Amino acid sequence: MCGIVGYLGKREAFPVLIKGLRRLEYRGYDSAGVALINKNNDLNVFKTKGKVDNLVEYCNDKDVTGGVGIAHTRWATHGEPSARNAHPHYSESRNLAIIHNGIIENYADLKAKLIEKGVTFQSDTDTEVVVQLVEYIMNKKQLDLLTAVQVALYQVIGAYAIAIIDKRDPNQIVAARKQSPLVVGIGDNEFFLGSDASPIIEYTDKVVYLEDGNIAVLRLGEELKVISILGEEQELTVKKVDIDLGQIEKGGFPHFMLKEIFEQPECLTNCMRGRVNVEADHVTLSALIDYRRQLLSAKRVLIVACGTSWHAGLIGKQLIESFCRIPVEVEYASEFRYRNPVVTEDDVVIAISQSGETADTLAAVQLAKERGAFIYGICNAIGSSIPRATDTGTYIHVGPEIGVASTKAFTGQVTVLTMFALALADAKGTMSRDEYVKVVKGLSEIPEMIKEVLKTNDRVADLARTFTYAHNFLYLGRGFNYPVALEGALKLKEISYIHAEGYPAAEMKHGPIALIDSDMPVVVIATHDTMYEKVLSNIQEIKARKGRVIALVTKGDDKIAKIADEVIELPDVLECLEPLVATIPLQLLSYHVAVCKGKNVDQPRNLAKSVTVE
Repeated sequence: MCGIVGYLGKREAFPVLIKGLRRLEYRGYDSAGVALINKNNDLNVFKTKGKVDNLVEYCNDKDVTGGVGIAHTRWATHGEPSARNAHPHYSESRNLAIIHNGIIENYADLKAKLIEKGVTFQSDTDTEVVVQLVEYIMNKKQLDLLTAVQVALYQVIGAYAIAIIDKRDPNQIVAARKQSPLVVGIGDNEFFLGSDASPIIEYTDKVVYLEDGNIAVLRLGEELKVISILGEEQELTVKKVDIDLGQIEKGGFPHFMLKEIFEQPECLTNCMRGRVNVEADHVTLSALIDYRRQLLSAKRVLIVACGTSWHAGLIGKQLIESFCRIPVEVEYASEFRYRNPVVTEDDVVIAISQSGETADTLAAVQLAKERGAFIYGICNAIGSSIPRATDTGTYIHVGPEIGVASTKAFTGQVTVLTMFALALADAKGTMSRDEYVKVVKGLSEIPEMIKEVLKTNDRVADLARTFTYAHNFLYLGRGFNYPVALEGALKLKEISYIHAEGYPAAEMKHGPIALIDSDMPVVVIATHDTMYEKVLSNIQEIKARKGRVIALVTKGDDKIAKIADEVIELPDVLECLEPLVATIPLQLLSYHVAVCKGKNVDQPRNLAKSVTVE
């Protein structure tokens, strides 16, 4: 959600900022803008509604010179998407400019007080309140920019990542964060800012992740300085970012989403590397070694997550309960944080988030910590907020995911949850040795199984053309594949804008069957598992009502092929590992339907990759 880029140094800032904005497009946005200080110390702000390309075109005849600048892609919260509400925002004197991610909860009160003092506003945003407040404090108390930012943020309630420049001091950027990510890149007498590391890695691999409540001072010719809002100097932890630039390029694919679907065999191999041994008969997770006592003594596991990560959590619930015999609950983080949940010191809370910055999940982590639970994080983004807030955890190591609709992160999360359940079961002695080795070996073979499934891509693309007419889809699955049905429906909704619902197949008779007719495609996951015959009966009920059935079956199935309208074959894998292969054709189906409908696959409307505000 929204993207921040900043540059201060010897280069021309504009090309760096624009390239950075393009790298952050995956986060979702509706407008873009840039602020630059030129050699004459003029502060120029240019912004447009729409894509970064619109901004570049708008700036063709503008003065975009200067070695310091900040830029932003906005996802509207306060005020409609428009050039007027786009960032950056000037202060009233036009000496200052600000960019901001997050939400200022008390902006209305602050704005009313500033208007009483005679301040004039130019936008409907909460962001403009911050820059006007900073300038008012500078003028009223005769303070420098840094001190005024400290005083202003002490009055602000909400979440923010901000960057401010002052044309009277063109060799400085002041940036701050609270509950919204911000990364500082350190180069050779130059600095970079980003919402994540993707705009930075082309220029430097040295970064500092700002902690909540901290302010960074980027000044040309000086070392990076980080202080708290109260003015206490903070110790710097410089980290090395190890991201291949090729991972955030399309690599010949028409869309990031398709590239990321096809990356899954390699990604899951990377996810398991060093964790599943070469003999494929043992799983080792360092967290289970370092925190063995806390994990073995857990009376209950709570999984908190949102969206796709919540679906992964539902699969994790079945894995942990089946392998480890511990009760598991899966909660939407957004509901968990507001319903006064029962959490005790005997609980292990697993927080799942691709970005590691999901606001609701982070808040759920903080609540659980306050109540004494042991917190385990499962994330993709190294150094993000959730890994820093948890007691321990496991990175999924699937590389940057640029497409807004999650694909490889989902299978990476399920893979980590599978390894977690296996490692914990081994430590607890709740699985027989033969069953344990059987599942570990099966897991190690999943990347090759996914390669087989990806060969259905052309078949799924042809099938998708048949169903672009549909206004509704129903997805059905049972057991381990019920969450896969939910995930398949979510993917279709996200990128094709077709209404879709996922249900446990047995629940079809409790309502959804009323919707089934010849215009209703029904996707059924009908692999050869323990409930095969029951799902077969569901398919017969659908066909009796003239529903169109797309069935995912185990290779060699000859029963369902005779009654389903379309069949996609999957390799035969262990039932507990089926989600990792069954989800692939559903990802491909949603992708190809969206492409056939001419939708923006990588940046679907109204969605953001990282939901860093409520």
